[in-house]
Amino acid sequence: MSAPTQRPPKVTEREARQVAEAARQQDWHKPSFAKELFLGRFRLDLIHPHPLPAAEDVRRGEAFLATLRAFCETRVDGARIEREARIPDETVRGLKEIGALGMKIDPKYGGLGLTQLYYNRALALVGSVSPALGALLSAHQSIGVPQPLKLFGTQEQKDAFLPRLARSDLSAFLLTEPDVGSDPARLATTAVPDGDDTYVLDGVKLWTTNGVVADLLVVMARVPASEGHKGGITAFVVEGDSPGITVEHRNAFMGLRGLENGVTRFHGVRVPAAHRIGPEGAGLKIALTTLNTGRLSLPAACAGAGKWCLKIAREWAAEREQWGKPVARHEAVGTKISFIAATAFALEAVVDLASQMADEDRNDIRIEAALAKLYGSEMAWRIADELVQIRGGRGYETADSLAARGERAVPAEQVLRDLRINRIFEGSTEIMHLLIAREAVDAHLSVAGDLIDPDKPLADKARAGARAGGFYARWLPKLVAGPGQLPGTYGEFGELASHLRYVERTSRKLARSTFYAMSRWQGKMELKQAFLGRIVDIGAELFAMSAVCVRAELLRTTGPHGREARQLADAFCRQSRLRIEELFGRLWANTDDLDRRVVDGVLAGSYTWLEEGILDPSDDGPWIADTTPGPSEKENLHRKIT
Repeated sequence: MSAPTQRPPKVTEREARQVAEAARQQDWHKPSFAKELFLGRFRLDLIHPHPLPAAEDVRRGEAFLATLRAFCETRVDGARIEREARIPDETVRGLKEIGALGMKIDPKYGGLGLTQLYYNRALALVGSVSPALGALLSAHQSIGVPQPLKLFGTQEQKDAFLPRLARSDLSAFLLTEPDVGSDPARLATTAVPDGDDTYVLDGVKLWTTNGVVADLLVVMARVPASEGHKGGITAFVVEGDSPGITVEHRNAFMGLRGLENGVTRFHGVRVPAAHRIGPEGAGLKIALTTLNTGRLSLPAACAGAGKWCLKIAREWAAEREQWGKPVARHEAVGTKISFIAATAFALEAVVDLASQMADEDRNDIRIEAALAKLYGSEMAWRIADELVQIRGGRGYETADSLAARGERAVPAEQVLRDLRINRIFEGSTEIMHLLIAREAVDAHLSVAGDLIDPDKPLADKARAGARAGGFYARWLPKLVAGPGQLPGTYGEFGELASHLRYVERTSRKLARSTFYAMSRWQGKMELKQAFLGRIVDIGAELFAMSAVCVRAELLRTTGPHGREARQLADAFCRQSRLRIEELFGRLWANTDDLDRRVVDGVLAGSYTWLEEGILDPSDDGPWIADTTPGPSEKENLHRKIT
C-alpha cells in the first residue's frame, strides 16, 4: 500500500493572510517616495536631484562592464543557447573567471562589490545577448544564497559560503512547490529537528531556477513546533549534492530555453543547524526582504530588452519601404515606434532611479522596487509585441529560419517568448498588484485597521475610531489643493514642469479615490482586486512619469543629449497621462460585478456548451504532480559545472 500523497496544510483564507501579514516588514524607518505618492504627497525632494553613484563606484562598475562586454562579444553565442536549450559549461566557466558570480558580493569575500546600479546594467548587457544567461546570474545573486546571507547570515556563514559563491559555486532559491505558489502558508516541505544540531528535510520543490546546476541552495521548509522549537517556515543553506537530494526533472519553457530550472526532491536530507539562516519561523520575512532589491534584476533585463527592440525597430522601419516610403513614415507604424522609444527611455529611468536609491540607502524602496518589477515586466512585453507587429511576418519567423533564407537573423519572436515569464515569476502581475496595494494602504490600516477587523472587540474599535478621526482630520484637507495647481511650480524642469504638476495633482486624486473606496467597501476592500490593480497601475504610471522627468533633467545638466531626453520624456508623459485617465475612468465604470457572475457561471458549468466542437490535445494526467514523500525513483539530473 503506497504512502498517502503529501498535501500542503489546510489553511483558511484568513489564516493564509495572517501568515503573509506576519512576514511583512511592517515598520517604516526611512521615507518612501512611492508610499507618499499613494498618500497624495508628491515628495519630489526624495528623488530630485537624481542620486548619483560615487566616483569609485563608477570606475569599478565601468571597468567590469567593459570586461563583460568583451566577454559577451567573443565568448557568448546566444543563438547556440537558444538552439541547444542549454548554456555551455565553458560559458559558465568563463563567467566565473571574470568574477561575474560575485558582482554583488563584497570584495573582502572575493567578490567585485558592484553597486546595485552597475549590477543591473551588467544584467541588462548580458541579457541582451542571452536572456537565459542573464537569468542564471540574476537567480544566483538576486534571490540565491548571497543576498539572504548578506542581510541575515551569521559571520561564520558569510565566511564559509560567500567566497565560494563569488568565484566558483552557483546558487538557487527553492520556495515554490507543485501545489504551493504565492500562498506560502500551505508550504509542505518539512525540516524536522533531529537533536540540537541537525534538521532533516523532506519535500518537493518546483521551478528551481539554477536548481539543476546549483552547488548551494536556499531552501524554505516548515519546522514543526515542538519543545525548544518555535517552528514555522525557515530558511536553510543546503549543499546541492547532499545525500537525499534528487533533481528529478529539468523543465522546458516557451522562452528562456537555456534556463537550468528543475524539480528537486528532498528525502531525509540532513542539514546542520548552523546552516539555518536566521531564527526558526523567519523564512518568509527573509524571502520578502531579499526580494525588496532582488526584484530590481527583472526590470533591468526588461530595460535592456526595450533598448534592443528600439534598435531593431529603428533599423528595420527605416529600411523597409511600402507605398513609396519607409514604413516608419506611415503613422500606423510610427506611433508604435514612438511608444517603443518613449517607453524604453522610461524603463531605464525607472530601474536606474530605483537602483541608485537602493545604493544611496536613504529611502525605503520596497514599493519602488515592486513598482519597477511590475511596470517593467508589463511594458517590456508590450514593447516586444509591438516590435513583432512592426516586423510583420519576419517578426513571427525564427532567427534561424530568417538566416537560412538569406536575411538578418533577428530573434524578435524569441524576445517576445523570453519576456513573457517576467509577468509571472518573482511575483506575478496579479500578486504584485496585491502586494503593492497592501503597502499603499498601510497608513490607513495602521490607524483604522481595527475598525474593519471583525475579530476585534468594541473597545479596540473605539480606540481605532479615535485614531482614525485624528489622522483623517489632518490628512484629508491636504488632498484638496497643492502645488500642482500653481502654474509656476517645478519651473526648473522647463516644458516638463506641467507633467510634474500633473503628477502632484493626480497623486492627490489617487489618494482621494483610495479613501473613498475604503469608506465604501471597508473590510471588503481586500476582495476588490480589480479595483486595487487599477489603483496600483495608476501609481506605477505616476512613478514612471516622475522618474523620466528627473532623468531628463539630469541628462540636460550633465550630458550631451538633454534636448532629446526631454523630448522622449515629454512623449512618454503624454502617453502615460492618457493611460492614467483611462484607468481612473475604469475605477468606477467597469464590468467587475458582471465578471464575477460570469465566473460563477463558468465554474458551475453553465457555459460548457460553448466548449463543444473542439478537441483537447492535453493528456489525462493529474493537474498537479504527486508529491508523496519518500526516496526518489528517478535519475538524478543534477550536474556540477566546474
